[in-house]
Amino acid sequence: MSNENSDSHDVLGIVVLARHGDRRGFYQDPLTYTPSETSITPLGLQEEFVLGLSLRSTYLDPLSPTFIGVNGLLNQSQIAVRADAGGEGGVIFDSSIALLQGLFPPTPDHKETLADGRTIVAPLGVESVEPNEDVSLEGFTSCPQLDIHTSEFYNSPQFLAVAKAAAPFFAELKPFLDGRNVTLVDMVFDYMNVQSIHNATFARRLPPTFLEQARALANYHEYGVFSDVDFSGIGNIAFRTMLPSVLNAFQRIANPSDPLKIHYSAISYKPFDSLFNMTGVVNSGNITGGLVNYAAAVVFEVRKPLQGSEPVLRFKFKNGTDDWPLHTYNLTFPGWSGKGDVPLSTFLSAFEPAAINTTTEWCNICRQTTLRGCGDLKGVPGPPTSSQSLLVPALIAIIMLFGLFSFSNRKSKRSASNTGIAIADFREANLGINKGAMKA
Repeated sequence: MSNENSDSHDVLGIVVLARHGDRRGFYQDPLTYTPSETSITPLGLQEEFVLGLSLRSTYLDPLSPTFIGVNGLLNQSQIAVRADAGGEGGVIFDSSIALLQGLFPPTPDHKETLADGRTIVAPLGVESVEPNEDVSLEGFTSCPQLDIHTSEFYNSPQFLAVAKAAAPFFAELKPFLDGRNVTLVDMVFDYMNVQSIHNATFARRLPPTFLEQARALANYHEYGVFSDVDFSGIGNIAFRTMLPSVLNAFQRIANPSDPLKIHYSAISYKPFDSLFNMTGVVNSGNITGGLVNYAAAVVFEVRKPLQGSEPVLRFKFKNGTDDWPLHTYNLTFPGWSGKGDVPLSTFLSAFEPAAINTTTEWCNICRQTTLRGCGDLKGVPGPPTSSQSLLVPALIAIIMLFGLFSFSNRKSKRSASNTGIAIADFREANLGINKGAMKA
């Protein structure tokens, strides 16, 4: 985490990436991540609304040191909103609407009185990104190369070792999961989390540390799938497809002739892992990879130094509703290992080559020939990307060094379990893992 230095820069605008709010039960195929339908809850809408209010107080309040020059009234030219309309049904789209209600609450100052006397307050337009028409917010589904990456991760010696160590815990967990498969491949944490929030009987019966232990394993699982040791590797595809819109937003905000001040993408948790991996915040130990909480948000502040040099980027993150204020973190990526704000040109030089800019490019990289519009494109998919997944656990080991979980047959002090997973180092030496830097 880096030190704040708000006085040295004017904040020109922000790029916000936010996860949806609390939702009902949700199932994903553990190999392809093909999703089931679900729906948002009143709690989820409230979480997003609160996030919007927090962003408003931070960036739209003239008394805030990070005020971006927007007076709090809706101006369509100053904000761009994109919401993933894919796998989780309307959850992400509904979340974006709730956040915007907090960011731009109804006001009598933004209305029009019609000839018949009716008063109309204008709504804010949201771009619904349909995954079968646009891969940018959901580049991780229907991608055969990512499926191969995932399968290789599941069959890696490191994953199998973690699964074996976790087996006694899974055996004790099984009676609480209503007949569901309980393995490291199967993602049981989501079911447990939803039940713990909305099912009082389940919450009372579940031993105190079981949810925490399951989340640690889910973090290991998800970060392993949606990260890569290669900067432009297939494991990072969830953020690589987002890069064109994000990088374009940076440049638009930095352009004094462009009115854009806020670019907001409403997304699932997967792009966060790829983003954290590519920006080095997990590798540095500042952030734990895996599942970010509901209503988690990354904010890139585009700042203009008072001395007149080029615009810079500041990376901030809050992990859910209860985590406030936004925390500032240093970034590390090819071409940058310094502290503090990153020159915009440096960030663009590193990330533009990794961006997936078109559906054709995505089809070639994923080697998809029929789905998501690929069947309508001419040409044969290009050569497969090199297999990255056998190297992924090198990065995952770093997560475990910074407070994931190790497995023990000792009795947990906080649980009746005899096979608890205690917070401790999971030494990569135990799995034969060598730490390595991410390759450009």
